[in-house]
Amino acid sequence: MKLKNVKLVFVREMRDQLRDRRTLFLIAVLPLLLYPLLGMSFFQLSQFLRNHAAKVMVLGDAELGDYDWLPPLTSEDRFEIGLFSTPAEQENLKLVYEKDVATDDVPTEDDTDPLAAARAALSQGKVEVVLYFPPEFGKHLLDARQALISRSKGDATNGDSKLPEPQILYNSANEKSRIAQLRVERVLRVWRTGVMRRNLRDSNVPLNAAQPFEVQPQDVAQEHQRHAAIWSKILPFILFIWALTGAFYPAVDLCAGEKERGTLETLLVSPAQRREIVWGKLLTVMSFSVVTALLNLASMGLTAKFIMGQFQTLSSFSGGAELAMPPLESILWLAIALLPVAALFSALCLACAAFARSTKEGQYYLMPLLLVIMPLMLLPMSPGVELNLGNSLIPVTGVVLLLRSLIEGQYMQAAYFVVPVVGITLMCCLLAIRWAEEQFNSESVLFRESERLDLGRWLMHLVRDRTETPTLAQGVFCVAMILVIQFFVKIALSSAAAQGEFTFAFFREAVFISQVVCIAFPAAMLTLLFTRNPSKTLLVDKLPSWQVLAAGVLLAVFIRPLGMELAAGIQYLYPPSSDMQTQVEAMGEAISIVPNWWSLMLLMAVLPAICEEIAFRGFVLSGLRHIGHKWWAIGLSAIAFGIVHPILQQQLAAAAVGVAIGYLAIQTGSLLPCILFHAIYNGLALSLSDAVEQTGDQLSESSWMWILSEGNIFFFQPWVLIVSTLGTAAVLWWLHRLPYQHTKEERLQEARDRQFVGA
Repeated sequence: MKLKNVKLVFVREMRDQLRDRRTLFLIAVLPLLLYPLLGMSFFQLSQFLRNHAAKVMVLGDAELGDYDWLPPLTSEDRFEIGLFSTPAEQENLKLVYEKDVATDDVPTEDDTDPLAAARAALSQGKVEVVLYFPPEFGKHLLDARQALISRSKGDATNGDSKLPEPQILYNSANEKSRIAQLRVERVLRVWRTGVMRRNLRDSNVPLNAAQPFEVQPQDVAQEHQRHAAIWSKILPFILFIWALTGAFYPAVDLCAGEKERGTLETLLVSPAQRREIVWGKLLTVMSFSVVTALLNLASMGLTAKFIMGQFQTLSSFSGGAELAMPPLESILWLAIALLPVAALFSALCLACAAFARSTKEGQYYLMPLLLVIMPLMLLPMSPGVELNLGNSLIPVTGVVLLLRSLIEGQYMQAAYFVVPVVGITLMCCLLAIRWAEEQFNSESVLFRESERLDLGRWLMHLVRDRTETPTLAQGVFCVAMILVIQFFVKIALSSAAAQGEFTFAFFREAVFISQVVCIAFPAAMLTLLFTRNPSKTLLVDKLPSWQVLAAGVLLAVFIRPLGMELAAGIQYLYPPSSDMQTQVEAMGEAISIVPNWWSLMLLMAVLPAICEEIAFRGFVLSGLRHIGHKWWAIGLSAIAFGIVHPILQQQLAAAAVGVAIGYLAIQTGSLLPCILFHAIYNGLALSLSDAVEQTGDQLSESSWMWILSEGNIFFFQPWVLIVSTLGTAAVLWWLHRLPYQHTKEERLQEARDRQFVGA
């Protein structure tokens, strides 16, 4: 790759983009105007943010004034000031009485209902809350007080009768009414405490007997630490959202836009290689992504500096400390983290834009990108999510969590996870860039013709013009179909399990449905509908040799210890939640009711091996091989294989094992060794679990010299892992030496690679 050609492409694309007024408005003008306009709108609308006192209708409080020993509850048209923490809280509630509220005639079932008029006023919006004291409420309080005093003097009295309780009526469909109800309830709790304290004082009972202590939490965080904790959640999210937005629209214009303008052909026939063209466009998109994110960050910071102080002038935001500006060093961390993230987003946007036929179609791809990336950015904002080794290995999420630690000043904690976060981010960037290069290397992608969808003709085309093996789209559709069927079947099985007794018959039917109906049936049906050669699609068109079958068996035996160690490592990185533990325990209970060992093997080892291999190493892998790279096909089919498992830890472990099974399928060209591998791999796990139950939770060296167990996690002796690694490597080396049957797309891709390398 010549850097001179990359520079020429970069300069050309930058010049064209800077001439586009729409791009300049999106990148430069919009960030500078957006936040000031939002600030001005905030000032204009601030009057609507002010708190207006909620009206509280009080009924039956007149008799409370006849008892001097009661603490005051009301004062003119407000509750007593002593019942609130601040005077501003008192202003939020205004008292009105029935004579002050005019209501329309509302028919009631009982004309003697004392609350009829109050309910009418509440339903008509005249008041937000109604506070009703039952008749003789004060007298009942007095009787309870006298009974308490008599008891303190040793007199035998019966004062345990239940007192009538005040009622608070409110409208839950009205937000203001719900808020006012909570405030009135808090006032009554404070007033009730005052009544209790006076009763205890007059009965010579120490006050600390009823309330021995009070909890007084103290926040030891400094003010700048609290501000940094707030900014650490806001700034990375805003920065990365605008980085994605700034990368998407230039990418669409540089790819789909050039297709529409007819200038892409001129660039492709130039002496520059496709990789150099991709890197030139990538640097252009990345430049706009970085500039857009930084301009939005600067504009937001300048606007916030002037408007944050205005929050304190509004009564709805009173009581809180003014939010200070973020520390200056946080800007440095944001700028450093922005570069790899912008490169990742730019490569993804460039690949999606290259696939689009037109600018309009390219804009439709923004939503799928947001649906994938948004959860990764929102996950760090969830309660309890912190920076650890497991979370640092999640793309984008690890970067956001690392930025949070750096902005909050937790440098020692961040230092431990810099390497995994940077490593995963760079690996994702390289994969995304490689994907973009593949898109530009395929003429069928670059020069796709626009077409109007005719559903009838399209369905006829799928059936009439069937290919030998499924297409890439059909392989992806099969995975989606399996997931949808699994979703509804899981709901149905959960309902059936909750209604009836969990027996072996139900467990047998559930396993059969989850494997045959959810996994094998969709793959078999799509194979018959959309392919001309089902045996080739499912890799059963030829009988493998005994050496190949033996290789599948040996690979399963050797790789099983490595798989268990991987599962233990995954549980260490991502400890199962309580819900996941409940699912695992339920699965263990289900296995325990199986009457014999052979039934267990058939249901949990043989049946999943046949059904899952037909679907994922048969139909799905055959469709994904049309990508043109066997490793892309193996990796994507392994991910699909992992997704169908119910638990996260199982998904990760199954995806890793799926890579080995996919390689076995492609190298041997047969599904039978994959079925043997899968059945033996699952069977060994069941056998070891049965051994643990028979010998106890802790396996001693006297009974098993090669395996240890801690709870439900297996650990192998080091010599077992060494033998397992060497054996796995030997079998994989033998498989690598087998003659490989390339697909048409793989041969074309290899020819293009040789051409570009020679150039």
